[in-house]
Amino acid sequence: MGYFESFIGVNFWTALFVLLNTLLIFFVAKKFLVVPVHKMITDRQKEIDDMYENAGKAEKEAGDMKKEYQQLLSDAQQTGERMVKEAAKRGAQREEEIVRKANEEAAQIITKAENDALLEKKKAINDAKDEISGIAMAIAEKVVLRELNEKDHQDLVDRFIDELGDNK
Repeated sequence: MGYFESFIGVNFWTALFVLLNTLLIFFVAKKFLVVPVHKMITDRQKEIDDMYENAGKAEKEAGDMKKEYQQLLSDAQQTGERMVKEAAKRGAQREEEIVRKANEEAAQIITKAENDALLEKKKAINDAKDEISGIAMAIAEKVVLRELNEKDHQDLVDRFIDELGDNK
């Protein structure tokens, strides 16, 4: 058993050497492994946080841009509707103006036609009076059976026209 006891036995110097080796490995591992890994994890976490923050800002900007776009679209629709209404109003005004001018022109044409008709009527009456006076002269000559001089003839025609005008 001596051999087994020496194999399992604890030697102070060996235990101290093992402890110092363990501490040395711990400090070296901490300096060259834990600190860089922790720094890398911290940097990566900062990158991720920045990405989330940037994504949040981008999402907020996108929301703002969407609102602005919707406002612009709404304004454009309102402007379009207003322009259509104004065009319809101008069209109605133009239509009224055209109808008014057409009515004025029609009234002028009717007035001119009435005036022309009155002139033609007067001309026809004068022509009829002249023809009737000629016929009346011929009848008067036959009735009187004598020849009239120019002055008697003119007096007879004037009297006949006056009487014809009085009978109307």
